[in-house]
Amino acid sequence: MLFKRKLYQKLLKWKEISAGSSALLIEGARRIGKSTIVEEFAKAEYDDYMLLDFARESTDIKDNFINNINDLDTFFRNLFLLKGRSLHGKNCVIIFDEVQLFPWARQAIKYLVQDGRYEYIETGSLISIHKNVQNILIPSEEYKLKMYPMDFEEFLWATDDTVSYEAIKDAFIKRKPLGDSIHRQLMNKFRTYMVVGGMPQAVDAYIAGKDFTQIDFVKRNILSLYEEDLYKYDSENNQRASIIFRTIPEQLENKNSHFKFSLIDKNARYQNYINAVNFVAESMIGNECIHVTKPEIALELFADRSNFKLYMGDTGLLVTQIMKSQDNVDENIYKSLIFGKLGINQRMIIENMVAQMLKASGHDLYFHEYRYTPSDESNEKKYEIDFLTVKHKKICPIEVKSSSYTSHKSFDYFVKKYQLKMQDRYIIYTKDLMQKDNILYIPIYMTMLV
Repeated sequence: MLFKRKLYQKLLKWKEISAGSSALLIEGARRIGKSTIVEEFAKAEYDDYMLLDFARESTDIKDNFINNINDLDTFFRNLFLLKGRSLHGKNCVIIFDEVQLFPWARQAIKYLVQDGRYEYIETGSLISIHKNVQNILIPSEEYKLKMYPMDFEEFLWATDDTVSYEAIKDAFIKRKPLGDSIHRQLMNKFRTYMVVGGMPQAVDAYIAGKDFTQIDFVKRNILSLYEEDLYKYDSENNQRASIIFRTIPEQLENKNSHFKFSLIDKNARYQNYINAVNFVAESMIGNECIHVTKPEIALELFADRSNFKLYMGDTGLLVTQIMKSQDNVDENIYKSLIFGKLGINQRMIIENMVAQMLKASGHDLYFHEYRYTPSDESNEKKYEIDFLTVKHKKICPIEVKSSSYTSHKSFDYFVKKYQLKMQDRYIIYTKDLMQKDNILYIPIYMTMLV
């Protein structure tokens, strides 16, 4: 099934602005729909297109890149002969799918773009694209776009719901609650999205009416694929990345979700594992949230990377990872999660979902720990702001609650300690929108609008 994706508009913008002066590289984790959207775009926006899938192309096709790229007339003649067809029209594109599997094609982009006969779009899985570039010249003629799992709005589109998002956006802009009945309806839809996840195969199974056991089977296969890829491409880290990826659920069960290497090995040390953590994050199958020592608008300048959290890139995969120890997943477990009645640690799932939505909306992920002595106490205590971002050159703190709980001591002490001018303060929770004490309480499905 073809799903409407927001990335399509970014592809249109690239095509218009670039006008053939750059190739487009779409980066992302495997199975998020890169190849599908690129081919859909090529069919709709060009006179003709050719797909080169480097997971399947012959040795002769690959040798043509190596032997003839300095003579492009010969290169294109041989390419068309080997593919058994040519391109027709003035506005044509050649797709390099799974380009990470054949880095020579990526290096050739420099000469192909300069030649100007056709336009070029590359897709690559980040789990290996950074690995296979040691011996090639990275072309400066590449424009990169990151692609993420389907977000909540895209999930609504997939279910033929074109009204919910507009209502959510209107309520957020006007700072008005939606009302109990509408909010409950939206929360049920959002919880469904949360447990199904944003991987197109899983969404397709849900739309097709598959039960949750079948949907979970799809997600287990994706998780297995990720683990196999991590094991395969992370040889220099002794496969530590695959171990780190498997332990994400256990890490998120920690107090405040901080990553503890001792859960991997009692003798594990940050310096021995940090490259493996970076590998997971750079592959976009995990989202790293970094501690900042000071809440200044240049957050990255105060990043303390030895203190971090690591979230799953797709929350639907996290749900499956949590329940992976069971051979078969009971349909009722998924339904209980959707209606918020399961005694599982739902905070970790909701916090993971917030991280995923913030990341997909263009935010880098940071959090802040600080110490403060409340006026009515004698001892200094540790507090934490779950997420920090910057809006209009002002700090925007975000706290996540897994229920209707509305206390905000960490916010209050944060303001008193730093005397900051802040753009907005958000508490993300499961109830309807509310403004109180200069804090905007928003239901979790509004996170994409922060």
